[in-house]
Amino acid sequence: MSKDKKFAVVLAGCGVYDGAEIHEATMTLYAIASQGGTYEIFAPNIDQHHVVNHITGEEMNEKRNVLVEAARIARGNIKPLSDFKPHDFDALIFPGGFGVAKNLCTFAFDGADCKVNPEVEKVILDTHKAKKPIGALCISPVLLAKLIKGATLTIGQDEGTAKAVSTLGANHQNTNHGEVSTDKDNLLFTTPCYMLEATIVDIANGANAIVKEMVKHM
Repeated sequence: MSKDKKFAVVLAGCGVYDGAEIHEATMTLYAIASQGGTYEIFAPNIDQHHVVNHITGEEMNEKRNVLVEAARIARGNIKPLSDFKPHDFDALIFPGGFGVAKNLCTFAFDGADCKVNPEVEKVILDTHKAKKPIGALCISPVLLAKLIKGATLTIGQDEGTAKAVSTLGANHQNTNHGEVSTDKDNLLFTTPCYMLEATIVDIANGANAIVKEMVKHM
């Protein structure tokens, strides 16, 4: 990959249960860099839906900000999503985590009736209109299913989630680790990651595969 290939990476916080999935986020960044590309990291400057204790799984009585939490993964080098401009990048990619379904949209609570955060919606639709590749890992493809009608994508093999995605108007493809669903017409690229039982090696393979496939279409 040429070093002038630049990805925008959008995070949903920090932590699988209420933010961005850290392994998926980190392996996505590693895949981009190891293939010779560069990236900038973004997150919306909004409150998380809630905060979850990652040991007990219980909700905590506190508030956290998605941008501030995502900055932990970005080592502070992050921008608010409102600063994103599609012409500055060659591709857009969303790691997964429950924060995508709780903070970036309401899929975790509303399923097929979910709403997408307005900033997230604008970023996706502007990038799609500019005919640039959009990647999504794990549960993140629900954003594409909601916003881009008739999209072909994957969330792995979970029947319930696949049905909800289909209800949104998307064409779902079952996939396994390291496999990428490619919608060439819409330039959408998706891979299941932790939507399947996985090791960190599986996540690395998935992230590497999706970045490699996206680069082919830049």
